[in-house]
Amino acid sequence: MASTHNAPESSHARRRILETVKRTIAEYEMVVSGTAVLVGVSGGPDSVALLHILQHLTSEYGLRLAVAHLNHGLRKEADDEAEFVATLSAGLGLACFIKKEDVSHYRHRHRLSLEEAARIRRYAFYDDIAARHHFDKIALGHQADDNAELVLMFMIRGSGPVGFAGIPPVRAGRIIRPLIRLPRRDILDYLKTVGLAYITDHSNRDMRFMRNRIRSHLVPLLRGSYNPKISAALNRLADIQREEQDWIEGIVDTLYRDVRLTDDANRLHLSITQLMRQPKAAQRRIIRKAIGEIKGDLRRISFAHVRAAVKLLSVDRPDGMLDLPDGIMLERMGSVLKVSIRSGPGRPKTDAVEENYPLTFCYGVKKPDDVAVIVTVEEIDCRVIFSTVAAGASENLRQAGQQVAFFDMNSLNFPLTLRNIRAGDRFRPFGLQGTQKIKKYFIDHKVPREKRRSCPVLLNGGRIIWLMGHRLADGCRVTPSTREILRAEIACLTGDHD
Repeated sequence: MASTHNAPESSHARRRILETVKRTIAEYEMVVSGTAVLVGVSGGPDSVALLHILQHLTSEYGLRLAVAHLNHGLRKEADDEAEFVATLSAGLGLACFIKKEDVSHYRHRHRLSLEEAARIRRYAFYDDIAARHHFDKIALGHQADDNAELVLMFMIRGSGPVGFAGIPPVRAGRIIRPLIRLPRRDILDYLKTVGLAYITDHSNRDMRFMRNRIRSHLVPLLRGSYNPKISAALNRLADIQREEQDWIEGIVDTLYRDVRLTDDANRLHLSITQLMRQPKAAQRRIIRKAIGEIKGDLRRISFAHVRAAVKLLSVDRPDGMLDLPDGIMLERMGSVLKVSIRSGPGRPKTDAVEENYPLTFCYGVKKPDDVAVIVTVEEIDCRVIFSTVAAGASENLRQAGQQVAFFDMNSLNFPLTLRNIRAGDRFRPFGLQGTQKIKKYFIDHKVPREKRRSCPVLLNGGRIIWLMGHRLADGCRVTPSTREILRAEIACLTGDHD
């Protein structure tokens, strides 16, 4: 009796959900008659609902559908999930492409987070299947609550306006998200109404992941104590921001053409004179665009990287260099900013730093004459002051503290290099035999992880001569025969150095 009583209400809810999806498809022109759509299906509620809804709309839109599922091999349930997707597809009479891949191996080889590695391999798999089997679109099951949670995550991380634009309903003209206007509760109601089974991914309950904490803790708090329609509000913010981003990017494109001097596949030159005539916000966007053009994407390029690049324009010296993730190099040469990518044997597999050292920076240090040279490293909120000291000066070199170091000026080859720690870095600690990995030094001396992240190194001719704030290396040190001394001191930009 209860089922009969609820039938009209359930039917109405189902029609409302289908109409929402149809409006989304029409608003963003996701498909036209005859479109071949590859549907990414994990087996979770969102992707199962997406597949069923698109199958229901097939005759109306004249769609050709097929299913793609990548088995990441990360959980013991992964094989069962792949079998579930295969069975679901067969029941709907759809072709199903399934591949198993060792995402964990890919993650370690490329030094990525597990989530990022899985995403990269999943999209590569979809693209490959779509290209080989002539699918026009790739449909994914992202929905409105996913979008709201992502916007909140970017807010918490201090992202710029690009992050607030959230998940685009259509990306690159090929990736479509027909459920982006539906909240999670509507999707679950739809599955219950039509009697569809789905897989529950227990990793979604793992509170080590920020997205899960936002979903389980922050969103309910905001909904209960501040705004019962918080998800809708955040989706509205994303829509507004995305539209404004499109408008601003059109303006930036015009400015970029004026600033860009020359370019080829691996490098381009920007006019610093033209850049400096623009407001800071425009400078950041132009530099981001240049990096994206050379790199192919902006993944792992943070606001701190772009801010450091803008700072490179405004310093007094006519040269300088910045080392960014994935082999991207920014080099100031007089009135020109060169953006390039290292290639060949010299390019690291990941330019990156280990997980403990997330920021990348690289500054040249010229020889100080009568005036001290000050290098400001905003990425770690410090400055390093380089000055000359005459041999026999009154300062006690042995009692200066760990934030100050002294070197024999004649043993140095300028410019020196001040940069972040990189994976595999080694140095020869003063007073010890042989070299040691910096990572091992930190472990042996119980240096907290948060302090490791903000520790730079000073290099002479490619060799580390100071693990700054911790230990001098054996080389370039002051001896009784030293005539001129380089003094280097670390100072925090805000507060006392810890």
